[in-house]
Amino acid sequence: MIKVGIVIGSTRPGRTGETVARWIHDLAVKRGDAEYELVDLKDFALPHLDEELPAALGQYANRHTKAWSDRIGEFDAYVFVTPEYNHSFPGALKDAIDFLFAEWHDKAAAVVGYGVNGGVRAAEHLRQVLGMVKVADVQLSVALPLEEVAAPAEKYAQQAGQMLDQLVSWGAALRTIRV
Repeated sequence: MIKVGIVIGSTRPGRTGETVARWIHDLAVKRGDAEYELVDLKDFALPHLDEELPAALGQYANRHTKAWSDRIGEFDAYVFVTPEYNHSFPGALKDAIDFLFAEWHDKAAAVVGYGVNGGVRAAEHLRQVLGMVKVADVQLSVALPLEEVAAPAEKYAQQAGQMLDQLVSWGAALRTIRV
């Protein structure tokens, strides 16, 4: 069974991301097809990039980077839950991705966006960044408008289920090339 990290991509006080991530997590664990865990960026308190050497070298000096590396490295796939801020995803999520390099390689990802227009522009930008760290993003995603965040309609649960179907199959397939 593969292991999937559901990454809460916002650290802002009063954020909605935790609610959305818990909704996805609750849907996912009922499936029984993978091990799903929440990963909250707030728990790592990553500063703006403070490693002297590029992440591609994998020679981390800071304790927070090593802890982040250990956590991200244990997953086969990810669901990134991201709001849309100014037509993109949060800087904290970009920094969290940039802190690491090889830990992301040859893994699968799905995106759940929320916000104005369901966070679709944030999802588009996130997909571009993920591609640069060799993460394969699945085709399907979920785009929650602000009015659906607190209690998403059933159609969003169905979309999430189809997205997770793709994610689990891709995550399992990519795992074979990493082993």
